[in-house]
Amino acid sequence: MTAGKVFRDDVTPNWLPEGDQLWYRVRTGQGQHEFVFVDATKGMREPAFDHGKLAQQLGEQLKKDVLPTRLPFERIQFSEDLQRIIFEVAGETFQVDRNDQLLTRLDQPEKALLSSMPAFQRPYPSTDKGGEITLKVVNETTDTVKLFWMDRDGRPVFYNDIAAEKEHERRTYVGHVWLVLNSQGQALAVFEAADPVSVLKVDGKNARELPRRRRGDRGPRSSRTSPDGQWTASIENHNLLIRQDNSGEPIRLTTDGTADKYLDDRFYWSPDSKRLIVMEVKPGQGREVTIVESSPEDQLQPKLHTFRYDKPGDKIRQQWPRLFDVEKSIELPLDRSLFANPFAISEESWQSDSSEFRFLYNQRGHQVVRVVGIHRSGTVRTVVEETSDTFVDYTNKIHYNPEPHENELVWMSQRSGWNHLYLVDAAQGEVRNPITQGEWVVREIERIDRDIRQIWFTAAGIVPGQDPYYLHHCRVNFDGSDLTILTEGDGSHQINYSPDGRYLIDEYSRVDLPPVHTLRQVKDGSLVCELEKADASQLLETGWKMTERFAAKGRDGKTDIYGVIYFPTNFDPTKKYPVIENIYAGPHSAFVPKRYSTLDQKRELAELGFIVVQIDGMGTNHRGKAFHDVCWKNLSDSGFPDRIAWMKAAAEKFPSMDIDRVGIYGGSAGGQSALAALLWHPDFYDAAVADCGCHDNRMDKIWWNEQWMGWPVDESYAQNSNVTHAHKLQGDLFLIVGEMDTNVDPASTMQVVNALVEADKDFDLLVVPGGGHGSGSGRYGMRRTCDFFVRKLHNAEPRR
Repeated sequence: MTAGKVFRDDVTPNWLPEGDQLWYRVRTGQGQHEFVFVDATKGMREPAFDHGKLAQQLGEQLKKDVLPTRLPFERIQFSEDLQRIIFEVAGETFQVDRNDQLLTRLDQPEKALLSSMPAFQRPYPSTDKGGEITLKVVNETTDTVKLFWMDRDGRPVFYNDIAAEKEHERRTYVGHVWLVLNSQGQALAVFEAADPVSVLKVDGKNARELPRRRRGDRGPRSSRTSPDGQWTASIENHNLLIRQDNSGEPIRLTTDGTADKYLDDRFYWSPDSKRLIVMEVKPGQGREVTIVESSPEDQLQPKLHTFRYDKPGDKIRQQWPRLFDVEKSIELPLDRSLFANPFAISEESWQSDSSEFRFLYNQRGHQVVRVVGIHRSGTVRTVVEETSDTFVDYTNKIHYNPEPHENELVWMSQRSGWNHLYLVDAAQGEVRNPITQGEWVVREIERIDRDIRQIWFTAAGIVPGQDPYYLHHCRVNFDGSDLTILTEGDGSHQINYSPDGRYLIDEYSRVDLPPVHTLRQVKDGSLVCELEKADASQLLETGWKMTERFAAKGRDGKTDIYGVIYFPTNFDPTKKYPVIENIYAGPHSAFVPKRYSTLDQKRELAELGFIVVQIDGMGTNHRGKAFHDVCWKNLSDSGFPDRIAWMKAAAEKFPSMDIDRVGIYGGSAGGQSALAALLWHPDFYDAAVADCGCHDNRMDKIWWNEQWMGWPVDESYAQNSNVTHAHKLQGDLFLIVGEMDTNVDPASTMQVVNALVEADKDFDLLVVPGGGHGSGSGRYGMRRTCDFFVRKLHNAEPRR
């Protein structure tokens, strides 16, 4: 067992009200902890008290043995002078003096205590740090809250509603992160489970706005009533009517509305109440996918399920703004050429002086994204835009927040070939100056402070000599001056700001380096003091091997390709081991792990006598634009020329890698790629497991596939289809699909099956009754995957 054998790997800060001191409780061994006190003004980290003396005295008070490493309490409070610490054990209150370390029992606890304030953290991915534990969430608010688990990619997964003043208990694991939202979608808590019984009390006092989503955002739903209260708008029989309150007589502003072209009931009033924007909507075809649940739990007979699911090339719902002069009761005609073919219109808002209505326009095909301005007179202009001959990565590389009181925008762009920030004069529609520049990328804007004209953001590739995917946190002025890297250390960083924003806790790690925590000043990133360096010695004593980082040149002989290698615990460098690649080549991100983790399915697979690798080839995200563009209308490429070159180079450094026996597996887009490996590169890959693959991009969801394959649907879709090329299959193939997959239409896999049958090809197939997307990564699916590779690459029967 390797779980729970890494210590001093987590710091959850509890800041004291003045904002210069904090304490935390850190795991120091199996079931062992230490309380640490930090004074940022002195750059001092020390034990919060003498644990040995306190344990001795507390044992005498409780009349039982108490170990200094297993003190029977989890939280402490400080007196105003910071010299005394108060805590509770079994309903009794104790105090320890930090000067003489004298412990006393308090019959009447004093009220002058400094309550600790856990610093608000942005939600972050769950990791696996230990075994199963119990999490109790106590909702102390008068609102129903929602509980989400943050998955290993940092995406929230909804679990439960918790009613006001109720509790909810569930099983979880050490290192799993939970997010609590109120009914307005604000974050009330971000909590990482750490203790055998973890209790999260939610009082709702520190609600925080989460970062805005980009894809699918819609502007605020405006009131039917104008800001001055004089007018009311409504939609009747698909047309717009307004009424002036003092008369109540309806005024019909449109007559052309039908069921096929109607006005939506979202009303965007100008602040002066003299103009009104309403959206004209043209419905889409509303494609539905039907699937059969063969073995429902509540009845014998199968069930039929139908759900909405737009696919590439479908006629989609579209909308266009229309402008009305309320005082004159007329429509002002608009030139739609700048927003003629929308995939989406979002972030709609008026400027505060009522001069202009602005919105973000994402053109179908994703080669144009622009901010459009509609003047109150009806003139239409481009405020700022992003264009590309391939695609604009609108899901990751667009930043537009409406600024009703400003005529200055911070814009994200790849126009230089690298993702950077620009300051835009919105009034003139011109770039005023680049804010960041260089052969590195901005990954995300964290915060913009217009008062001091500074931006906080994450960057990758900004530190020369480090892996270009490692995240660092930075700050820069609007004019591009004083670019400051706030984090330090060779690894990927995540930070946790103090409540007043003056300090940050920087945590960084690599796949071969357990977490390191430091305390730094936000103003310049300077080190205040070191906090913790994780201790993995007990883990290494088990024979566990660190994941190996490796980089090699890609297909062009110039570009570095990065990946990782997992060796079995009993690895013998004199032996040869088959190689298995875990692949996911979706262009929406990059996938090779960069942070430390001890639990991984790839490592479990390696224990069966394989060397397992994972690689980010060209066509994946978060490098330069040219690197990314390889995927354009070319998803079947999947970066294979880079992956194969990388594995050949790795085999030269690690001769135990037998690249004459190579397997590959993946799910979803990875399932598409796994099969493509046998269709296009059977001279290198011998066996593949393809789980829930989107094998033909015409069969999968619209937004993902049109983003990389373009619109309208052309011959490139067929040329990249595994169905089209199924007759080329060589090697051993195992297909897995869940019959209830609502992410990728399961018919996509079955159409591959049909093509293989028609081509008289042998293959294995597992259809999981009731299984959803990713059934192959579940316990049964992974067991079958492991057995498949043992048979095909070891030429042996799996042990039962």
